[in-house]
Amino acid sequence: MNNDEITTRSPALIMRIFGWTMLATLLTYLINNYLVVEKGYPGVMSLFNSEISTNGLLQGALYLAGFLFAIIYVMGSRSKPLRTDAALITRFNTYLIRGCFWAVLFVGLADMAISFLRVEGLLGDVVSAEMVKQLGRSSYRGLYIHYPLIAFGFVLALFTRTLGFHWLALLIVIAELTIVITRFVFSYEQAFMGDLVRFWYAALFLFASAYTLLEEGHVRVDVFYAGLSKRAKGSVNAFGAIFLGMSLCWTIIILGFKGKASVIYGPLSNFEVSQSGFGMYTKYLMAGFLAVFAVTMLIQFVSQMFDAQADRRGDPGGRVDPMSEEMDMGENKAPDPIIEEHAQAVNDDHVNGPAPSH
Repeated sequence: MNNDEITTRSPALIMRIFGWTMLATLLTYLINNYLVVEKGYPGVMSLFNSEISTNGLLQGALYLAGFLFAIIYVMGSRSKPLRTDAALITRFNTYLIRGCFWAVLFVGLADMAISFLRVEGLLGDVVSAEMVKQLGRSSYRGLYIHYPLIAFGFVLALFTRTLGFHWLALLIVIAELTIVITRFVFSYEQAFMGDLVRFWYAALFLFASAYTLLEEGHVRVDVFYAGLSKRAKGSVNAFGAIFLGMSLCWTIIILGFKGKASVIYGPLSNFEVSQSGFGMYTKYLMAGFLAVFAVTMLIQFVSQMFDAQADRRGDPGGRVDPMSEEMDMGENKAPDPIIEEHAQAVNDDHVNGPAPSH
C-alpha cells in the first residue's frame, strides 16, 4: 500500500462510534446502577411505563449524553486513525490496572498487620480501646483503612509506569513460603496468612487478564488462525472481541450488579468478610476483583477491536507478524536483489558459458 492510498482511505467512523459508545455506556451503566441500588432511583426502564419521574429522565439523559459524547468526539476527530484510539484506550486501561495493583499491595499489607496485631492481642498497645473495637468492624476498616489506601494507590499509579505483576507474583511466593516456614518450623499459623495469599493471587489472576489480552498471551485453541493472513486475523479478532469478549464482560457486569444481593454488589455494599474469625477483612474486595476483571477486559476488548479493524482494513502499524506479512504480500513481494543477481549470473553462465579463469 502506497502513501496515497493511506491518506485517501475513508475513516472508520462507524467502528469508532461503536467503540466509544461502548465505553460511554459502561460508565453510564455503572453510575445508573449506583443510583438505582443505593439511592432508589427508578431506572431507565421507568421511562417506558406510565409514570415518568424526574429521576428516571435524569438517568435516561445520562445514557443519551454518553452516546452524544461518542458521536461528537468521533466526528470532531474524523481523521484520527483506529490505532491511535486503540493506544489511547490501552494507556488508560493500563493506568487502571496499575492503580489496582498498588491498591491491593497497600491494602493487603495494612490489613495483614492489623489482623496480626489483633489476633495476638497487641493492637491495644498501638491504638486506643475504642479504635480496637472499631477496627474489629469490617465497615469501619473498609471505609477508613481500605478506601484511603485504594485512593492512594491510584494517585501513586499516576507517577509510576510498571504494572508490577512480577513483583506481586514474588510477594505471593514469599507469603506462601512464610506460611510453610512458620507452620512446619515454628508450628504457627493464623487465618490471615492464608487470606493474604488468596487476596493477592486473585488480584494477580484477574488484574493481569487485560494485559495478557494486550500481549496476546491467552492460549488459543483454534487450528486455523495461525495460518491466516493479517487481514483475515483482523476479521477474526474483531468478531471475537465484539461477540465473544464484550458479551462475556457485559454478562458479568449485568449479573454482578443486578441488585443488592448480587454476587458483586452484595459483598461490596455489605463489606462482607470470611468466617475465619480473626482473618483479613478483604473478602468483599475480592468480589470487586471480578468487577475489575470485567471492566478492564471490556475496555481492552474495545482497544483490540480497533486494532483488529485496522488490520482488516490494511492500515499501517500494528504488530509485525512475519507469517501474515508473507501471506499478505504473496506474489507482490519485492525480489531480493542478492537472489536476483545470483539468478542472473547462473543464467549468463548457462547461455554464454562460464567466464574464463585467469
